[in-house]
Amino acid sequence: MKNFRNSVYLTGLAGGDPTVVNFSEEKKVARVSLAINEFYKTQSGEAVCQTQWINLVFWNKKADLAELLIKKGVGISIEGSLKVQAYTDKLGEQRSSTEIFVNQLELVTATE
Repeated sequence: MKNFRNSVYLTGLAGGDPTVVNFSEEKKVARVSLAINEFYKTQSGEAVCQTQWINLVFWNKKADLAELLIKKGVGISIEGSLKVQAYTDKLGEQRSSTEIFVNQLELVTATE
């Protein structure tokens, strides 16, 4: 393997409408959470649904697209790159934040 690539592909439901911040006419960011359901059965046969929440970040023209297309509950499929950032909270505790910076967005229809 010569080329390593930070690439993530996810499909799920928008957890809410995007939160958009405009910095200037050309620069803006949109953030939205993505709910991904995982289904499995326990050893006793009980069906379990576990939801993972992923933070998505859209910049500039992609933020315009997210603002226009994404609404709470809409099915979306994305391709992006994983970003992990460390920070110190108000209490002085070390924390980290994981986000997906989205490169491509596609609306999807949920199927059973």
